[in-house]
Amino acid sequence: MSVRLATRARRGMVALTVVAGLAVGVAGCGGGGDDDKPGASSSSSSAAGSEPSTQENKPGTPLAELKGPDGLLLSLTSAERDAGGFVTVSGALKNDGDETTNVPAQLSGNETEIIRNGSSLGGAALVDSKGKKRYYVLRDTDGRPLTTTNFPALKPGESVPVFMQFPAPPADTGEVTFQLPMFSADTIAISG
Repeated sequence: MSVRLATRARRGMVALTVVAGLAVGVAGCGGGGDDDKPGASSSSSSAAGSEPSTQENKPGTPLAELKGPDGLLLSLTSAERDAGGFVTVSGALKNDGDETTNVPAQLSGNETEIIRNGSSLGGAALVDSKGKKRYYVLRDTDGRPLTTTNFPALKPGESVPVFMQFPAPPADTGEVTFQLPMFSADTIAISG
């Protein structure tokens, strides 16, 4: 009985962390009335002929945008390291195509324990090329991945918020490569 209560409490804490992270992200995207000349830096990088860096972490600018099958677009907005030794990656999965699409089952990965818990982003991994290690999505004591699960069919233009929680790489590792089956890979910066 106490294991069940601990599992529920842990799930509640993960949900609370995700909600708090999304609330902070939404608040940061508000725009407000700042006159900090955000267009000056983006136009100067465009004028120089270079592509804008995905690591310029301005409000509203994603860390990375990964293209997947059937017009799916995964926009990663934060990768936060916490004191508990975890990294939580948050963002949104959007249908950028012209037709309603289902999120592919392959995104769950190929581990039987994760697959039996339904559709998820359990196949995601962070690759630390400096430390030569790969970090997979964490699981709770019942084997469920600590990530967004059970996706609805996405209509054109529709998006859903997503999160994935990983073990944290060493503190001196500030960048990792984010990988998800069927999607392009990209380097993201870890904050915190």
